[in-house]
Amino acid sequence: MARALIVVDVQNDFCEGGSLAVAGGADTAGEITDYLETNADRYDLVAATQDWHIDPGSHFSENPDFVDSWPVHCVAGSSGAALHPDLDPELIDAFFRKGQYEAAYSGFEALLVPDDEVPTGDPDAVQEPDEAVSLDDWLRENDVDEVVIVGLAADYCVRATALDAVAAGYTTTVIKDLTRGISREGVLAAFAEMEDAGVELADL
Repeated sequence: MARALIVVDVQNDFCEGGSLAVAGGADTAGEITDYLETNADRYDLVAATQDWHIDPGSHFSENPDFVDSWPVHCVAGSSGAALHPDLDPELIDAFFRKGQYEAAYSGFEALLVPDDEVPTGDPDAVQEPDEAVSLDDWLRENDVDEVVIVGLAADYCVRATALDAVAAGYTTTVIKDLTRGISREGVLAAFAEMEDAGVELADL
């Protein structure tokens, strides 16, 4: 069996300077790259997810409540949807995109991007993901039974991805030091919920 690292939504709009920035997001991008460079032998595969919104309905709002609605972010093909430049795409084996026409927090809602797609996003090269292959499909096709999750944001997309992973039967770990959240209270609540669900919380 195999172990995969899942890098969740380390995109420009979720880092400093983006439309929905998480404090420390840019640092997280660099820290994940450093971690991958020194721990590559611990993982058989590395996947990355991206928010990739086209028309997600009420997920976008001019008056967001920051719970169920949000400022416009990670528009498909935009620079905001691109991976942060400090996250090295050469270390990633496959990319999965989610949320084209609806809110999508979990990486398990994401679909595999075609091999010839530009992984960091290109306004002139927007393509639809391969609808046949979900993240869960890809993990199972590669005999993955253990996943380790890092990325942004701890209290939303990391949380949702981890909960779906453990519910799907994967041995699931979140590395706390390689994720950041929107609020301290939200992160603590998310960590508690994940732990209660059977997710292991690890330090570097």
